[in-house]
Amino acid sequence: MRRPTLEAVAARAGVSRATVSRVVNGATNVKPGVRAAVIQAVEELGYIPNSAARSLVTQRTDSIALVVSEPPSRVFSDDPFFSAAIRAVSQELEAADRQVLLMLASSPAGHARVERYVAGGHVDGVILLSMHGADPLPATLGRSRVPMVSHGRPVSSLPVPYCDCDNHGGARDAVEHLIGLGRRRIATIGGPPDMTAAQDRLDGYRAALADAGRAPLVATGDFTRESGAAAMRLLLAEDPGIDAVFAASDLMAIGALGALRSAGRRVPDDVAVAGFDDIGLARFSEPPLTTVRQPVVEVAACIVQMLLAADPPTEPVILPTKLIVRESA
Repeated sequence: MRRPTLEAVAARAGVSRATVSRVVNGATNVKPGVRAAVIQAVEELGYIPNSAARSLVTQRTDSIALVVSEPPSRVFSDDPFFSAAIRAVSQELEAADRQVLLMLASSPAGHARVERYVAGGHVDGVILLSMHGADPLPATLGRSRVPMVSHGRPVSSLPVPYCDCDNHGGARDAVEHLIGLGRRRIATIGGPPDMTAAQDRLDGYRAALADAGRAPLVATGDFTRESGAAAMRLLLAEDPGIDAVFAASDLMAIGALGALRSAGRRVPDDVAVAGFDDIGLARFSEPPLTTVRQPVVEVAACIVQMLLAADPPTEPVILPTKLIVRESA
């Protein structure tokens, strides 16, 4: 069966081909009665506009690239942050009648592929997610003049609009909670040093301890469960007197819980543990995890609004976090 054409719609509606084209492409200079006749003809014939031709007319693709600077093994892992962020961004773009295009870029070849695709005019905008310190994409994509926003504070000093949660304040809240419980030797398991979320959470930890006159004790992980367990073992070996730990992600905190259990330490009796994210597993860990909830859905809505705004804001938007107290601390 042949696909209905623009000419067939024009004949059915009793108008010119140019009028049908204006209606299909969203032009506003069409009389309501004519528009209604064209829309009725489109529905009756099952006409589907040619997206390539429509893009030539409107200079829009209605597609947004969500560029994640991580390998597939990280994005499609047991870390629910990525699935939550991708799902939230996709839902917001779908509500705005936009298509999301997921692109992973964790290598020079991946960076070049993304740059070529964006520069080729295949997308109307770019959302950056999970960038690392040496990431060249903010600079290279900025040269393409395609609208760009960042999910989280960018690693570069380039003026990229962004929305983030209050990583510094959330970490500070968690550590102040541990101090309020009377804990004296509070360690932290930080995230990757080249990521801004990890930097801000570490700064929040240090600020809370400095105000309380305490010395920091830092081990570094990579936001994974395995790195949290390894860092916890290292901290116990360095200072057996630790009585609390703040982990910069829930997965690292859950890894720390396992390491403490293996070392014969009771949580929270011997060592109190707090995390960051409030993933689903936090409610079901043993014991349930005290953590900092970050507003994943709200940040996604914010960056999509920033990207699609006719006059996007120049100042960053920082959304509040919330301390969730459970049995681990």
